[in-house]
Amino acid sequence: MVYLLLRHASILTAVLVCLYAGLLGMLTTSSFQAHVVYLHRIQMTWFKDLDVPEMFGFLRNQATPFYIKSSSGESLYAWHILPVQLYGKHEAALIAEPSGFVLDITSRLAFKLLRNDPDARLILHLHGAAGTVGSGYRAPNYRALSAGQPEKVHVLTFDYRGFGRSKGTPSERGILDDTLAVVDWATNVAGIPPARILIFGQSLGTAVSLAISEHFASQSPPVVFAGTVLVAPFVDVPTLVATYRVAGSIPIISPLAKFPLLFNYLSTFIRDTWSSKGRIANYVRANEEDGGKYRLTLIHAEDDYDIPSYHTQVLFWHAVNASTSGGISYDQLEEIKLKSKVDVGAAGSTMEWRTENGVIREEILKYGLHDVVMGNPVITMAVMRIFQAADPSFK
Repeated sequence: MVYLLLRHASILTAVLVCLYAGLLGMLTTSSFQAHVVYLHRIQMTWFKDLDVPEMFGFLRNQATPFYIKSSSGESLYAWHILPVQLYGKHEAALIAEPSGFVLDITSRLAFKLLRNDPDARLILHLHGAAGTVGSGYRAPNYRALSAGQPEKVHVLTFDYRGFGRSKGTPSERGILDDTLAVVDWATNVAGIPPARILIFGQSLGTAVSLAISEHFASQSPPVVFAGTVLVAPFVDVPTLVATYRVAGSIPIISPLAKFPLLFNYLSTFIRDTWSSKGRIANYVRANEEDGGKYRLTLIHAEDDYDIPSYHTQVLFWHAVNASTSGGISYDQLEEIKLKSKVDVGAAGSTMEWRTENGVIREEILKYGLHDVVMGNPVITMAVMRIFQAADPSFK
């Protein structure tokens, strides 16, 4: 009896090992990696029509679906979302327009309210992996983003190539090209200068946000936005996969991190590394060297079971280290944080690092999970803090 049990157990173990080895083999291929990293085929809109934003809780024509063309000709599906108080002032005219997807957004009243208002602010929203512009907690996130000034803060969100109704296949280079096209639309079509644009990213979107912020800060002359807000960022993909667990419980690659040689070898097959630690340092360093006024906020919940909050702490250190001429060690910064951070009890803690040119802010929340936090007041406060720092007259 014991022999049979051991035999079946050994067979089961062998099968599981083979399946796991097969999974690892598949993960070395670029096409399978794309599906695992981006999860772009998972829509999560639960049979709702993206062309009917009202199904996601918006007022009639408060959100306008349209396409933006990327430099490679891809059609990027986007929503322009009006702040609710501004909507209320023009409700009758907005309701009178046809609803749904529009071919020419420049003909719509919502677009004109953005373009023609010299005090309008625009948040470029970069979402995380999986889903679409309407999935999960993203709709509440849009409302939280504009809640601080519901007459002036517009939101522009879009699906990267391969996500939702955007055509193509996602890749690091491709997603960066997509985001550059959206920034170009915001500045040249909508006519909003970078000083009135805030870059907001969550999860995967934080890596995109940093890549774009670094790109523009490195231009000659540099282009600096009002600020950048990162919610649940990660250091880079290799570091993320070394810790990632499905639903916080089921490890995929993390067991191999105990075998550095094997893990490092497998890491060489990662196509899209999304090195946020390098980009955040380059972004800060470029602004410090050029004298650009930058504002950077990192927010993470301790109960985030998708991406551990220590990713934010590491990124905060890379940013601070890049802001100082002599550098600072991680342990030195931790000692400073013990004395300087503000403890807000059950809400968590905050720490600000200020230089002559910029402010780097870390907010570690006690609660908020990975997605729920996006609709919380802490997001509204982060947005308003940056817009008001960029322009104290903005109320």
